[in-house]
Amino acid sequence: MTKTAGQQRVTKAAVPLVPAPPPAGGRRRRRLADQARAYAFLLGGLVCFALFSWYPAIRAVVIAFQKYTPGSHPQWAGTANFTRVLHDPEFGAAWRNTLTFTLLALLAGFAIPFLLALVLGELRHAKAFFRVVVYLPVMIPPVVSALLWKWFYDPGAGLANETLRFLHLPTSNWSNGTGTALISLVIVATWANMGGTVLIYLAALQSIPGELYEAAELDGANLLQRVRHVTVPQTRFVILMLMLLQIIATMQVFTEPFVITGGGPENATVTVLYLIYKYAFLYNDFGGACALSVMLLVLLGAFSALYLRLTRTEGDTA
Repeated sequence: MTKTAGQQRVTKAAVPLVPAPPPAGGRRRRRLADQARAYAFLLGGLVCFALFSWYPAIRAVVIAFQKYTPGSHPQWAGTANFTRVLHDPEFGAAWRNTLTFTLLALLAGFAIPFLLALVLGELRHAKAFFRVVVYLPVMIPPVVSALLWKWFYDPGAGLANETLRFLHLPTSNWSNGTGTALISLVIVATWANMGGTVLIYLAALQSIPGELYEAAELDGANLLQRVRHVTVPQTRFVILMLMLLQIIATMQVFTEPFVITGGGPENATVTVLYLIYKYAFLYNDFGGACALSVMLLVLLGAFSALYLRLTRTEGDTA
């Protein structure tokens, strides 16, 4: 039985038109073009890293084994730079001050931001305002912040001693005293850098399920018990990661001793990074400066490897 013209038109209209797949060569060219654009965007960042991070680091390792001063031809010195730096009386003082500063800054940099995050998490009003207030020191340039605290610590007309005199309390030498200078710098570093840490802790606290606190309250746990048995275990990974990052950052302290104390008094605040600066720009000994830099690089590289291992382990278990 033959179909009428109308039936043929209906049949043709009912058949969906499937576009022909593009040829394999076209797909391959499109994929290569997308990859080329992606690498073109990465090229600028890679060039910047190569010129301003990787090349100086590799060059510093090479100079660490050379006798090098600006304007002279480098000469191979082997491990002589390392030997000379290790026998420098300032070497032991710099490492002792750096490790002491790191320990004190780690304790203060964990306890104070964590407590502030707990308080901010419990606020019911003006949360945004207090978060801005806590983060404000981070937005101040480090040198400006150090200069403000240098005036604050001035033993004569500084705000700290003026406040103590107003309260009829004994004054202090602050950054000018051998026993108080390093602690004074720890206070400055903690104040200037705790804002970001507080916000990270606050984000970690807000990710804790509220049911855990409700269950603890039903079991009769008080505030300290809830913090100990709920808050700290739930944020232990964030705490560990921030502690490792704080160790890496505080062992590179330079701005505070350079601006506020100049390494004094009596080398009480000379740190490893400040000693590197002295070798390079005061002693004109770039070989010794790079040798000391390599020592610091090895130590910080170990902490960085531990940080990357822990983050990778946590990512695999998540």
